[in-house]
Amino acid sequence: MAAAAAELLSDEGYRADGRRPDELRKVRARMGVFAQADGSAYLEQGNTKVLAVVYGPHETRGPRSKALPDRALVNCQCSTAAFSSGERRRRPHGDRPASELALHLKQTFEAAILTHLFPRSQIDIYVQILQADGGNYCACVNAATLAVMDAGIAMRDYVCASTAGLAEDTPLADLSSPEEAAGGPRLVLALLPAAGQIALVQLSARLHQERLETALEAAGRACRALHAVLDRVVRERLREVAALLGD
Repeated sequence: MAAAAAELLSDEGYRADGRRPDELRKVRARMGVFAQADGSAYLEQGNTKVLAVVYGPHETRGPRSKALPDRALVNCQCSTAAFSSGERRRRPHGDRPASELALHLKQTFEAAILTHLFPRSQIDIYVQILQADGGNYCACVNAATLAVMDAGIAMRDYVCASTAGLAEDTPLADLSSPEEAAGGPRLVLALLPAAGQIALVQLSARLHQERLETALEAAGRACRALHAVLDRVVRERLREVAALLGD
């Protein structure tokens, strides 16, 4: 781990991409990018690029027994573009990582969407990873949050997600792909920042409680910083829509 830590952080305290330990990668995002959907968003988090599209609430598709009498059914699907990374991919759709990612997204948004407002209906969230360079689940959550808001679907709060790792005892926020590949412990956090409610937390390795708390705090700070970025994107979208209605 010492060798890995040396690679992750220079003597001057900078990471390989020039960031300080607690600094996020650059985030760019737009809402309303796909006119045919009820909501959509495109997000770049560093070199990770994600498109999220939302349909609904609408009538539940398939057998009537699928419909939930007291809340909406949240359906999440995830795919990774064949050209998203340098690796050769034989099956861009339906592979195991995409299925796991879709399951985690479903759990996350079931915790965030006010599903009880839409009984016997279905909300579809489709996410495609166009370019993968670390923090894929987190970028998917952040893009899907904007798309759900673009669709006008009520949520308890924004859902913001970030990774965190450790270079020896120094916490690193928002890991890039090379940092994830270094093999140190990695924590993934999806947070509803206003209430401080955790929608999802994952650990890639066991950590002593003190180190776990350090990583969790770093991920939490990163989520709150992301919240400020996503909030600016939403406010910009509201101004655009208001201007269109004004015309």
